[in-house]
Amino acid sequence: MEVFKSCVLRRSACAAAACFWRSKAISKRPVREISTTSARNTVMPAWVIDKYGKNEVLRFNQNMLLPIIHYPNEVIIKVHAASVNPIDVNMRSGYGAAALNMKRDPLHIRTRGEEFPLTLGRDVSGVVMECGLDVKYFQPGDEVWAAVPPWKQGTLSEFVVVSGNEVSYKPKSLTHTQAASLPYVALTAWSAINKVGGLNAKNCKGKRALILGASGGVGTFAIQIMKAWGAHVTAVCSQDAGALVKKLGADEVVDYTSGSVEEQLKSLKLFDFILDNVGGSTETWALNFLKKWSGATYVTLVTPFLLNMDQLGIADGMLQTGVTMGTKTLKIRPVIEQTFPFSAVPEAFLKVERGHARGKTVVNVI
Repeated sequence: MEVFKSCVLRRSACAAAACFWRSKAISKRPVREISTTSARNTVMPAWVIDKYGKNEVLRFNQNMLLPIIHYPNEVIIKVHAASVNPIDVNMRSGYGAAALNMKRDPLHIRTRGEEFPLTLGRDVSGVVMECGLDVKYFQPGDEVWAAVPPWKQGTLSEFVVVSGNEVSYKPKSLTHTQAASLPYVALTAWSAINKVGGLNAKNCKGKRALILGASGGVGTFAIQIMKAWGAHVTAVCSQDAGALVKKLGADEVVDYTSGSVEEQLKSLKLFDFILDNVGGSTETWALNFLKKWSGATYVTLVTPFLLNMDQLGIADGMLQTGVTMGTKTLKIRPVIEQTFPFSAVPEAFLKVERGHARGKTVVNVI
């Protein structure tokens, strides 16, 4: 019995000693301080739609959730300026909704309508606020521009999250307003001319190019890039836009208000490349003005737009291709027809919807 009691006492003493030393070891560990600063805002202002329709579906939402980084290659940009493109007007009305929802949710896990509230806007110029762990080329504070694919939340908001391959440094020679007018139309034109048309600085000299709808955002960029590469450019636009496209470098101007464009083109030589920003009836006769058996190319960016968009790879890393706007490599003049404050986004949409553009419509968010 005495032996048993002695064993119990020894075990108790050992346990007490172990507890003592454990408590000392724990007490020596550094105490992690907890920050008592207030949490940052979790909402932001944005223009959204809750359903597809006409311009009245646009709604100003002051309590849109801030975007967060889901993947290590993403960055969050504080938007300084954005722009409104024809695709934004079409998306507002529901064009391409089925295809874009398939891209957003290929496994059909979500229920119908879960894309809402949907923020429109494809172009952005702003400042990097936060970077994912795999982002090596950017850091907070960098001034950047980007073109956001149409299946992602758009740029008509205070902040937007984009993939690192959709972003590039903003040229220092451009303001945020000027920079926001270029990415989406530049990528559209670049992809059509270079990726589909096969034209570049080495093989474009002397080629004859026809641009239908030359005074809009894509057209004004296409004129400049093809002239920089030495092409002969014929621009189709209205009479009052003739001076603008001439100033951008167009060699010949065809006024669609003075008669049938098809008839006017019959007096000109055939073309190596046709870029169609108009669509509709032009598709029935434009092919007749291509050079025969020469590899000439016709590209339409209107019908079917989403199919061409997937084919051309618009807004998917093309800012990294070497088009250096505003530098010695290739000087491009931003063509901005009108700027709107952030409070007037619906008016900007109406402006683009009316058509007959003379460049880009830009929204200053800050």
